[in-house]
Amino acid sequence: MGTVPPATPLLEATPEHCRHCFDVLLAYYRGEAVQPPGFPQAHCAVFVTWKKADGGSQWRLRGCIGTLEPRDAQGAVKDYALISALKDHRFSPIHKSEIPSLQCTVSLIFGFKKMASCMEWEIGVHGLIIKFYDAHSGRSRNATFLPEVPAQEGWTKQQTIDSLIRKSGYGGQVTPQLLAAIELTTYMSSPFSMSYDHYCKYIGQPVAGFA
Repeated sequence: MGTVPPATPLLEATPEHCRHCFDVLLAYYRGEAVQPPGFPQAHCAVFVTWKKADGGSQWRLRGCIGTLEPRDAQGAVKDYALISALKDHRFSPIHKSEIPSLQCTVSLIFGFKKMASCMEWEIGVHGLIIKFYDAHSGRSRNATFLPEVPAQEGWTKQQTIDSLIRKSGYGGQVTPQLLAAIELTTYMSSPFSMSYDHYCKYIGQPVAGFA
């Protein structure tokens, strides 16, 4: 049997979503009020990802934070543009001197579905949320990957699940019993990416003081 194509997204990220993120970050460093967003209101989960050019053709992650709880998209994009840039504990806050080297991706998240097995998903199609009980620490653990992560990393499905388990903070052995106990929820995403250079072209002018 052939693979069933994913359903047409009900939500679509656009250049205006990324433009607003750059607008928000620039306004923060200028101490100015940000202009209202140019995309329509929606109710969905949102992630904002910042990457920085590494001097070649590759992009290095500088921050990625969002919410899996649906909320108003205009407020969420504005909030997480700054939270992901300044408060991702894995990285130092993005400095204004880095802005010309940045790329922004906004992902609108939808289509959450609980699955029977932690292997019941497709690489490049589904985002993943795992949840399980860690008997060693006596706490529940969870972690998520956006749909594009496994393909970008070149991981198999098993490697992806193993990486998610480690991302959750679990340091014990990954056993068949642990894998069987994982609760998996899949979701889909509509992403759009824009570099700073493309942002400047999109708004029709260079941004003074940052180029």
